[in-house]
Amino acid sequence: MRHRISRRDYLRVVAAASTVTIVRSGSVRTYAANEKINIGIIGAGGRGSGNTQGVAKENIVALCDVDARHLKAAARAFPEAKTYSDFRKMLDEEKSLDAVVVSTPDHTHAVASVRAMRQGLHC
Repeated sequence: MRHRISRRDYLRVVAAASTVTIVRSGSVRTYAANEKINIGIIGAGGRGSGNTQGVAKENIVALCDVDARHLKAAARAFPEAKTYSDFRKMLDEEKSLDAVVVSTPDHTHAVASVRAMRQGLHC
């Protein structure tokens, strides 16, 4: 016995099932509407400057860049944030971080991201 299903019925079922999946995955870890997450920035200059502005409404608690000029400029924008020139030191010392934004060149991006993820941080 063959069951025929129309394309329209198939899409309706798939859309309903995927909506449940999307809603459930987004609610695994939620923050209160007024709760801000603590973010560390790795790579504050160039593209990092723009990426940092994308999360500027959160708590920027740490800034890291190997270029002192970029670090100084970022520190002016976020004076409460602690500054670092070595991301490893930042990750070791900043225990309150919830996430990091990694905006470094390709050859160092993975190293910093993997280290942060191994420490349980979101990237």
